[in-house]
Amino acid sequence: MANVFEVLRRDHDEVRHLLAEIEAGAPLVGVSESERLVVRKRQVDRLITEESKHEALEEEYFWPAVRELVSGGRELADKAIRQERRAKFLLEDLIGYDPSKLRYEEMLDCFIDEAREHFAFEEEQVWPELRLVLTPERAEELGTKIDRARRMAPTRPHPHTPPHPGLLKATSPFVGTADRIRDLVSGRGRH
Repeated sequence: MANVFEVLRRDHDEVRHLLAEIEAGAPLVGVSESERLVVRKRQVDRLITEESKHEALEEEYFWPAVRELVSGGRELADKAIRQERRAKFLLEDLIGYDPSKLRYEEMLDCFIDEAREHFAFEEEQVWPELRLVLTPERAEELGTKIDRARRMAPTRPHPHTPPHPGLLKATSPFVGTADRIRDLVSGRGRH
């Protein structure tokens, strides 16, 4: 199994890859404008799904460990959760927004900038502090829990849900199932 830092690094790398794809844009040659917008929407939907899972899992498992173990962990976790909440509002807006509108690209650019800032905060400020106090066994345990919970994690952002780990762990499988049903009915993520 992978430790928590490897699991989160994998998530961050996946999202960074998606951000780079989005920044590269949908193909312009050999496709109509409507086809280009469909590709764009699919790229963003995939980003929303991966980022929603990642943030939900961090709030359930990672940030509680930071609060518990790191000196100043409460402040670090609070800052990160504020960043994640702003991102969730942007992602929620993007789900229903028309990709042909200029505002769509503006919201997306804002999310991309904030996501990179958030990843840098985690990797450069939080991870080093947690590495100092987290035993290898606990790191493996956290990584395993996150990997196992990913299967049922929400696929949509839920910015109005309080970031309380107990509540999230209890409701995440139900919310994740409801998200998958909504995705199926709406056709979101079907590509």
